[in-house]
Amino acid sequence: MRDGLVESGISLAGVYYSDVLANLAGGLKRGTYYDGLLHLAMYVDMYKLGFWKGLCFHTNGLQIHGQSITADAVGSLMPVSDLEATPATRLFELWVQQHLFDDRLAIKLGQLAADATYVLGGGVFLNGTWGWPSIMAINLPGGGPAYPLATPGVHAVLSPNNQLTLQVGIYNGDPAGPNCKGNPQVCNSNGLDFRLDDPPLLMIEGDYRHSQDGLAGTVKIGGFNHFGNFELQDGVSAGTSRGVDNNYGLYAIFEQFVWRAPRSEKPKGIQLFGRVVGMPSDRNVIDFYADGGISFLGMILNRPEDTLAIGVAYTGISADVDTYDLGALMSGTVDYEALLEICYTIQLDPSWTLQPDFQYFWRPGANLPNASGKIPLDNAAVVGARTTIKF
Repeated sequence: MRDGLVESGISLAGVYYSDVLANLAGGLKRGTYYDGLLHLAMYVDMYKLGFWKGLCFHTNGLQIHGQSITADAVGSLMPVSDLEATPATRLFELWVQQHLFDDRLAIKLGQLAADATYVLGGGVFLNGTWGWPSIMAINLPGGGPAYPLATPGVHAVLSPNNQLTLQVGIYNGDPAGPNCKGNPQVCNSNGLDFRLDDPPLLMIEGDYRHSQDGLAGTVKIGGFNHFGNFELQDGVSAGTSRGVDNNYGLYAIFEQFVWRAPRSEKPKGIQLFGRVVGMPSDRNVIDFYADGGISFLGMILNRPEDTLAIGVAYTGISADVDTYDLGALMSGTVDYEALLEICYTIQLDPSWTLQPDFQYFWRPGANLPNASGKIPLDNAAVVGARTTIKF
């Protein structure tokens, strides 16, 4: 049936992700946790259904279940798993896209997730910060338009040649709205709010791809601006009309092969990668973020599809946060959280992967107040594995 649908322009896909992760030491407490995500998607080539050329439709839905090891056991700012979210069955993205000028320009309209196209770095890891970085997830209202909350928006991609890409997107800037006083994922519980009246989030990114002696690389430069009003991190503005308009940031990303296996059709070799993101100190809890690492792709002779990735990430707390009364409420300095992650991706067959994973957190929570009242938290060590089944 699926083959027949593909011939008529309709593609269906599903992926099931499952994590088993254990906190062995430090953090809030020890424990073992399970997270699961069923992701179902549909893509439609509207031209094959009788519409005009270049028009397509996409939608996907999520069924999220399990417990959050980050909130319950680790207490880190960088979530241990990128699957972690409030258990729910929800709509994620829903959009139409028009391709123009031999696919040099594509314009997308609908409910969109910015983390699907912006600030994408290298490496294949489990921690959520490698996707939508912690600096944006914590500073932007409702976490921004990112998993598991998409928002209405418009996204355009221009590719004048095979080396350059420019993309611009504007999104409703708060997936849950200003009246949400708790968890944004609870306020927008099924992904059907389709909010349009909040201050927008504008994102711009330029990509340059190059290859020297067969060693491919990518450099990305981007920025974003949220047009809302933000409280100052001075211990005075909270709950008052005093604040500042706009919140913005700049980022840079690189990926570079430094060695490639000779005569390999697929990219196999050693790749370096890194990202830096900065936001103003006066209106954000986090003002600096950086990550980077190394990947070994297909380096084992009998395991050509396997990947070993080693990465470190740093979340820096704004100096303005530590200069007012928070600093007097706890023992220890409010300054940073750091992460080391080692992940090995085993390709068991074309539709099934297994990823053993190790994560070590320095200063989890960065000594910021947490719900448990336990501050500071000891360094935490997490081990576990993810299985991914595509069907």
